[in-house]
Amino acid sequence: MEKKSIHQIISVVFKALTLAMGVAVVVLSRLGNLEIESAATMLGIGLACAGVSMLEKK
Repeated sequence: MEKKSIHQIISVVFKALTLAMGVAVVVLSRLGNLEIESAATMLGIGLACAGVSMLEKK
């Protein structure tokens, strides 16, 4: 099994967190259990993670 560097692992974590926040907002919204402030915070966290992931140099 190939060893991954810490930078690769962090990149995957940020990408997964971006996806998870987006899915969570959609699901909670459909269930009717989401306030606007919470949705904005979750989407902001996801967007920040996406930005960090895109800014990383390969």
